[in-house]
Amino acid sequence: MPSVSVKGRSMPQSPIRKLVPYAENAKKKGVNVIHLNIGQPDIKTPQVALDAVKNNTLNVLEYSRTEGSEAYRKKIAGYYAKHGIMVSANDIIVTTGGSEALSFALGTIADAGDEIIIPEPFYANYNGFAIANGVKVVPVVSKLDHNFALPPIEDFEKLISPDTKAILICNPGNPTGYLYSKEEIQKLAVIVKKHNLFLIADEVYREFVYDDKEHYSVLREEGLDEYAIIIDSVSKRYSMCGARIGFLVSKNKEVIETTLKFGQARLSPPTYAQIASEAALDTPQSYFDEVKTEYVARRDLLITELQKIEGVKVARPQGAFYCIAELPIENADDFAQWLLEDFRVNNETVMVAPAGGFYATKGLGRNQIRIAYVLDRESLKKAVHILSEALKSYIG
Repeated sequence: MPSVSVKGRSMPQSPIRKLVPYAENAKKKGVNVIHLNIGQPDIKTPQVALDAVKNNTLNVLEYSRTEGSEAYRKKIAGYYAKHGIMVSANDIIVTTGGSEALSFALGTIADAGDEIIIPEPFYANYNGFAIANGVKVVPVVSKLDHNFALPPIEDFEKLISPDTKAILICNPGNPTGYLYSKEEIQKLAVIVKKHNLFLIADEVYREFVYDDKEHYSVLREEGLDEYAIIIDSVSKRYSMCGARIGFLVSKNKEVIETTLKFGQARLSPPTYAQIASEAALDTPQSYFDEVKTEYVARRDLLITELQKIEGVKVARPQGAFYCIAELPIENADDFAQWLLEDFRVNNETVMVAPAGGFYATKGLGRNQIRIAYVLDRESLKKAVHILSEALKSYIG
């Protein structure tokens, strides 16, 4: 019998989605499952984006340009300028989601066997993108006890080898909500220039920064034009996860030219989604102000309620809409499955994402979960109550 590839067997399951069959079985039995496992906001998509698709006058749904329409890329450049990031339309490749942008970035800068240094825990699919491109993830550990702050620069430098091609960060972070300071970005800039590496920054949560902090983009740092690559997306910014539109941004012309070739191989990003995404750029600032206020309230409620549970440790996010919680258990995978199969409070349960899949170092995160606070406050409070009762029962 023919067999699948070693690469295919090595591809990790998503820690966010692998428990879906258990959740679906629970729902078939009439159980209400409260989803804390996935970053699908309940925030309404801007009406201007929805209307742009409804009211379009296309007669033929043609291929778009491989790099995305020029009008859209010019408008994206205008958006970046408002955030102090000075780029042109020619520095931008529109992709099918931020995921494709990251996959293109790895394909563009790294060959099979090359290494990428990533602070962990990190977005679980970085593992998958790396394996698909034959790239080795070299983790540098950040710790819950330090609120997942950037590890000491010495920790990065001792991991750099002749095979190292880049450092990859998510800022603000998924799954930790950690926000890198300007000083931390500058420290990373020194390293990548010293060792001739790329600095890839996944900045899809740029708008969601709290506590009067400021997001500092890698492309705002002087002297990084040839080293920096931004990964971006409309998914969370405008609550448009289903649009599947992202971008890769770099002032390095060779990076853009090479990424374009990867884009040509998949033809073009989706036309209707670009129409919606271009219109979304007209979303008023008041939309983001309201959304940010809501996420801060949700974060504060979630952290407060989690801290009431005996034995639970939780880091305080400064951005995005995720947090990592450490539970007084040994195996979060077993606990998450048990929640869906066996535990109910008034015929309700919660679905969480075990955090082990967000680490590359074996054994780390085994007793941690990632929680996405993308639900209304009443649902969050109820979910944490169920989680608290579940821990008492599970430990007992």
